[in-house]
Order: sequence, then structure tokens, then C-alpha cells
Amino acid sequence: MDRADLLNNVRVVLSHTSHPGNIGAAARAMKTMGLSRLVLINPKQFPDPQADAMSAGATDILEQAQVCATLDEALQGCVLVAGMSARVRDISQEVLPPREAVALLTEQAMTQSVALLFGTEMSGLTNEEAARCQVLVRIPCNPDYSSLNLAAAVQLLSYEMRLAAGLGDCGAPALQPAPVEQVERLFEHMESTLVEIGFLNHKHPTKLMHKLRRLYARARLEQEEINILRGILTVTQEYHANKHKVTK
Repeated sequence: MDRADLLNNVRVVLSHTSHPGNIGAAARAMKTMGLSRLVLINPKQFPDPQADAMSAGATDILEQAQVCATLDEALQGCVLVAGMSARVRDISQEVLPPREAVALLTEQAMTQSVALLFGTEMSGLTNEEAARCQVLVRIPCNPDYSSLNLAAAVQLLSYEMRLAAGLGDCGAPALQPAPVEQVERLFEHMESTLVEIGFLNHKHPTKLMHKLRRLYARARLEQEEINILRGILTVTQEYHANKHKVTK
């Protein structure tokens, strides 16, 4: 299965959402991570201009959202349901951190539908809703202030789903370290320059050069960066030579 298709098997279910802006913000959070299936159970106001505004362009998610009257309807066809819960409950379901729960969801989403279930903004999931989940997810928060916005919770779980689906590449170009022979030429150039300008004692260069090697090893220099550094060294040598001529 294609990785993006895997995410199509993940539905985000919002139960009895009271503020339409939170629905729009949740749609935005989903779209940024490649999720598209939004299911709403008895939202207080939807459709609504505030939802459109808060979606910041993710109106296609809102337009395709499924509005249901019951939890049974919203979860129909799902083989695994993970419910978001910040409260400690006297229940038997396994409670997992997001990354562990998402690993289970991803495994099932390879072939079948799964759901992330979010309760109301004020009180979260009801006991009846929590009982319908195979696992509960608790986001580790500051114990002194664990109030997490609904859309923020959707964003976090959607992000974890994207990573678990193998779509976590940020698109940055891969580092291309320079060949070792180019790095060695840089150090030879650097040592000769530091000796010329009197910064390095040519009789005892080893200790300082080892430290410089360690410094640049951490940087994993690319060829263009080596070219820049050697250009600086060349100009330094020329400047020192010209200055030395003038003083003579």
C-alpha cells in the first residue's frame, strides 16, 4: 500500500464539538499532515463560517466531512479505535502515549479503517465513548497545566500518524560531505597559513591542529564550505605577505 493511502484509512472523529472554529482548526491540522477523513458526531454548529475561516484553506476537508448522529455510525467499519483521554479513569482499556498508540493504528491501517476519537472541548470523552475504544491515548503534559486545545491534540496525533506512515522526510537536501583528500588539503593549507601569520608554532603544531580537526569533524564540511575556507586562508596569506613587504 502507498504511504499516503495508509493515511486515507485513518479517520479523525470529533464528538459533539461545541465551537465551529475548533472543527476548522482540526481540519487544518489534519491537512498539514496528509489526513483527509474527518467525521463529526452531532456538532453544535456545522457548517459554519468560523469553521471555514479557521481551516485556513482546508475547506476541502470540511466539505467532505461526514456528519453522523451516533458514535456507531461514525465508527462503522473501523477495526481499531484510539480515544484521546486526559482523565484518569477506572476502566480496563490500555492507556498508551501517542507514539505507541499510533504504531498500533498504523499496523491496522495498512489494510483496514481505524479511528482517532476526540471528545468535547470541555469534558473530553464520555465514559460510554471511552468504553468503545480499544486503547486510550494520553498526551504527556505539564501536570500543573494539562489543558490542551482540541485542534492541538488533533495536530499532535496527525503528526505522529504521518511519521509512523514513513512520511517524515522534511525535504531538506541531504548533507554531502567533502572527500577526505579535500579535507586533508584544507588542514594542510590551514596549518601553513597559521604558521605564516605567527599564530601557530611550526615546531609544535600537533596539539592545536588536532583540536581544529575535531572542531571541523563535527561540522562535516561540504566541498563548497571547504572552498570558502580555503579562499579565506588564501586571502589571509596574501594580506600577510603584502603587509610584510610594506613593513620592509
